[in-house]
Amino acid sequence: MTNPAKGELLLAEVPDPAPADGEVLIRVAASAVNRADLLQVGGYYPPPKGAPAWPGLECSGTVMRGAGSWQPGDEVCALLNGGGYAELVAVSEAQVLPVPTGIDLVTAAGLPEVACTVWSNLTQVAGLRSGETVLIHGGGSGVGTFAIQYAKALGARVVATARPVKHDRLRLLGADECLDYTTQEFTGVNADVVLDIMGASYLGRNVEALARGGRLVVIGLQGGTRAELDLGALLSKRGTVAATALRSRPAAEKAEIVAGVRRDMWPLLESGAIRPVIDRVLPLTETATAHRLVAANEHVGKVLLKVSG
Repeated sequence: MTNPAKGELLLAEVPDPAPADGEVLIRVAASAVNRADLLQVGGYYPPPKGAPAWPGLECSGTVMRGAGSWQPGDEVCALLNGGGYAELVAVSEAQVLPVPTGIDLVTAAGLPEVACTVWSNLTQVAGLRSGETVLIHGGGSGVGTFAIQYAKALGARVVATARPVKHDRLRLLGADECLDYTTQEFTGVNADVVLDIMGASYLGRNVEALARGGRLVVIGLQGGTRAELDLGALLSKRGTVAATALRSRPAAEKAEIVAGVRRDMWPLLESGAIRPVIDRVLPLTETATAHRLVAANEHVGKVLLKVSG
């Protein structure tokens, strides 16, 4: 799947990847749609140097050529720098994870990006602890549905924002309170941690929503990139603001995150304490439809693209 022109999606033949030393070659069973893919196709988020030109930040599949501890035939999922909308990918062996026991190969395609995003931000950056309150914006998204479950597994109280049609499903995942972001205010949540996908448009209200010593972590910019920050308000809360991105991190940092995910999250997945939430699975030929669904925010959880198998 390539995007040779801004906004265009086209199925095309491309050369097979040539794995470098330390890279695993995977035959892709499925990939998943992330908002970063929509931005890339729209011409706003070019892939990093050395990554394929086509989208896809995660995949699941079968190892064709191994590296490190990975052997041909292993069923895996992987965090990619790009190129997941394809039949074959090459990826650093340190960014590969085993398919968790009890989860099928196609469903596993929806795990790497959300698991790494949620773990790196709620655990590494925010240090969310049992007994704290976390406000999760975009609760119905892939990241949101996973973050709700992981925060509950950590013992936190979870408040999620989403459209009302999604509230019942989010409560089933563990949300203690759901707010309609179109009509309800969230500034009184008194959150120890805020996980934010909006950026500029929510900045002031997110600071207001913080508890004393609260941590605001911005992971998306759907509401713009520029806003004024009231430092007095932040100071009065003794709060902190962090902004993170996953794709642009150095390989060593990604390897550390993947290792943390495998250590802390994979046992929760295998026990059933948390689970991937899949809205639907579409064939790769219907990628444009999948992108429209995600752009319209009509999904709950992940939209997957089945490539083979």
